[in-house]
Amino acid sequence: MTFDLNKHVHRLLMDEPFFAALSRRVDKRIDKSIPTAGVRVNPSSGHFEMLYNPDFFDELPDIQRKGVLKHEFYHLIFEHVTGRKPSGINPKAWNIATDLAINSHLTGELPEMCCMPGQMPFQDYEVGLSAEAYLEQLKEDHDKQKGGGDGDGEGDGQFDSHEGWDEVDQQTKEIAKERLKDTLKKAAEEAANQGWGSVSQEVRKDIMDRIQTKVDWRKMLRYFIKTSQRANKQSSIKHINKRYPYIHAGRKTNRTARIAISIDQSGSVSDQMLNAFFNELSNLAKYAEFTVVPFDDRVFEDKVYTWKKGERKKWERVLCGGTNFDAPTEYVNKHGFDGHIVLTDLMAPKPKASKCQRMWMTTKQYAERPYFTTNERVIVVD
Repeated sequence: MTFDLNKHVHRLLMDEPFFAALSRRVDKRIDKSIPTAGVRVNPSSGHFEMLYNPDFFDELPDIQRKGVLKHEFYHLIFEHVTGRKPSGINPKAWNIATDLAINSHLTGELPEMCCMPGQMPFQDYEVGLSAEAYLEQLKEDHDKQKGGGDGDGEGDGQFDSHEGWDEVDQQTKEIAKERLKDTLKKAAEEAANQGWGSVSQEVRKDIMDRIQTKVDWRKMLRYFIKTSQRANKQSSIKHINKRYPYIHAGRKTNRTARIAISIDQSGSVSDQMLNAFFNELSNLAKYAEFTVVPFDDRVFEDKVYTWKKGERKKWERVLCGGTNFDAPTEYVNKHGFDGHIVLTDLMAPKPKASKCQRMWMTTKQYAERPYFTTNERVIVVD
């Protein structure tokens, strides 16, 4: 029978809570066109996926199966898949450098063909350096740069596939980077409760630094809209019905996302904060249309309006009461939005659950001392 990696992942990663949490968020798909395995961003969905050859995995012992899994996940953690390659380099050299950086953490866990610092033909390479540092060393050592030169790469120790890293447009790659931050954050939260397994202190620190960096709000909006999309289907005679060709009309799919942005206008939100929120919304309107829902302790529906794409608006205060986050949540739930962003100082009790994905936007002052805790994303605006 064909080896199905999905049936073995849980067993292989039982003692690796962090990698197990990361694995659950990566699609795994058989692909016999590649000799071993590889990770990439799916160019259509923007999701991470691991492609693998079942014949390759079938011949490995468990320790090496687990090592290969961790190797592929490290490519995601270190942003080799979503980051920009150093300019003016041979792609093969960069591929070897990324593998050397990862395999420093996997001594004794990988097939013999892999490149490993301290072992032939990289016996003079120090263990534990970054991919950029190994790249410089490869440039300086032509005898060990067989895979980075004009050869076919045989014997260079690169065992996995790095194909597809450059086949994704920049916008999809930026969306994937924001998704990766969210994935690493959730995996780190699980690891904090269950243990990090074999992840070293150095790598843990690197992961925490990555997930604590400030999020680019414009990139985050694109990511939020992308993940809020749903398919709206309608009949179209121009599309042939695959099941009943030329008998029934086909289906036309338009990808849209209805986003509600609730603006807290309670008395605790200063005019300065409102001004900052509106400045950000004017920038965000370059990318999307959204519905503005002003609220304090309730939503006045006659004050709800659509902020069209490309428009700029001056800030305004239309309410000044108390704060109740249930009010905008109920409005958004009732009207069937796909995503909900709340601009607020977070100074009120935790609201009821949202039927669509929800995130919060506030200033650094209030983000550091929120009135309630939430697993939903909270981002900071200056």
